[in-house]
Amino acid sequence: MEEKIIKLRQEFQKLSDFIVDPNAYSDPDVAGKTKRHGELKAILELVDLKAKTISQLEQAQKLASGKDEEMAQLASSEVTSLESQLRSLDDKLEELLVPKDPNDFKNAIIEIRAGAGGDEASLFAGELYKMYVRYCEKHGLKTELDSESPSEAGGFKEVVFEVKGEDAYGQFKYESGVHRVQRVPVTESQGRIHTSTATVAVMPEAQETDLVINQNDLKIDTYRASGHGGQSVNTTDSAVRITHLPTGVTVSMQDEKSQIKNRDKAMKILRTRLLDHETKQRISDESEARLKLIGTGDRSEKIRTYNYPQDRITDHRVGYSRSNLPDALAGNFEDIIEQLKIAERELVRGDSK
Repeated sequence: MEEKIIKLRQEFQKLSDFIVDPNAYSDPDVAGKTKRHGELKAILELVDLKAKTISQLEQAQKLASGKDEEMAQLASSEVTSLESQLRSLDDKLEELLVPKDPNDFKNAIIEIRAGAGGDEASLFAGELYKMYVRYCEKHGLKTELDSESPSEAGGFKEVVFEVKGEDAYGQFKYESGVHRVQRVPVTESQGRIHTSTATVAVMPEAQETDLVINQNDLKIDTYRASGHGGQSVNTTDSAVRITHLPTGVTVSMQDEKSQIKNRDKAMKILRTRLLDHETKQRISDESEARLKLIGTGDRSEKIRTYNYPQDRITDHRVGYSRSNLPDALAGNFEDIIEQLKIAERELVRGDSK
């Protein structure tokens, strides 16, 4: 542990020197380095506090074994208190020393698609989108709609949006997978419960420095944007479709009136999808169990069920259930995220031993 702390202090000093450098903010990874500096500062403050507490405990133990009975009694009480503080510090330090996902601090791009269930699935996709937006509003995160494909029922066939703010990806990465809803649709006249699904993909927003894309590997098509029913919505070829030829990944963007803006958005999402594939492969190599927590994107991977008749929401990955489903859909599902974070910390702690 001492050798590890020495290395952390050296890394902290190096980052401290970097931050005060006038040229620091021209570094493309300044956000990541600043974030890491804050993490190291918190760790080293705990290390120093632990050392101080150990010193106080040793002094109290000496007094507790002394001949002065009154002083020994007071010191004995102090020993109990300091031992409790030390255990708490050890727990906090162990949690902070668990290796972090380097993508956690990044912005997130979230794609929600209606799955099985027709109109009911599209309505559910719309409710998931509203749930995430409400969560972001509560936690000071900003959302930006990239593209949408509304359904006639009032929901979404597909919606893609960005979440920006501190630990955006770290908070939403557990949402990747198939979400299942069980309820009686408004259109159901006989009161039968239907099961519908929506697929959620959460990806860390990729920066240009994260992934080098060869422009020769791209096929870029432009075409006229269309609205509902296929009708033209403008008179220029502003819509853009970019295909990454080596992987076959394709991104289409038509929500902006400017071809340049659509191209920029499409490139950002393409880069993000390609990086997400690399990230999942890396995590898969590290730990198959950990990959299950952040989702593989497999359409058969049902991660959570929203059961309306029983007023219950269940996350199948950690076996956690809670009631008050409307409250969760109102953006109050922090308890579920916390359960998944705890599970991931345990897995990472096990992998690092």
